[in-house]
Amino acid sequence: MWTVVLFDLPTDNRADRRQYARFRKNLLTDGFVMLQYSVYARHCASDENAEVHCKRIKKALPPRGEVRILKVTEKQFERMQVYHGTKRTPTEQAPKQLCLL
Repeated sequence: MWTVVLFDLPTDNRADRRQYARFRKNLLTDGFVMLQYSVYARHCASDENAEVHCKRIKKALPPRGEVRILKVTEKQFERMQVYHGTKRTPTEQAPKQLCLL
């Protein structure tokens, strides 16, 4: 399962920019990667694990702006179509699963 965070936060003044940077840093610290500007995603092993990360995001919400959280399955994420301009970059891959016996 993938957890996708989409946000639109104001950057009108210094305090807003600080809140934006703090929120973005929290996402990166929690293991999210940037798909596009203001769109971050993280692979989660289960729905329960995704809920843990959703709660962390809710705790870090800035006072202004809008944040959306979308949970999609592996199959839905694989069917995402990505188009590039002249410079191509590799598409995000799901992390390899470890099997502990």
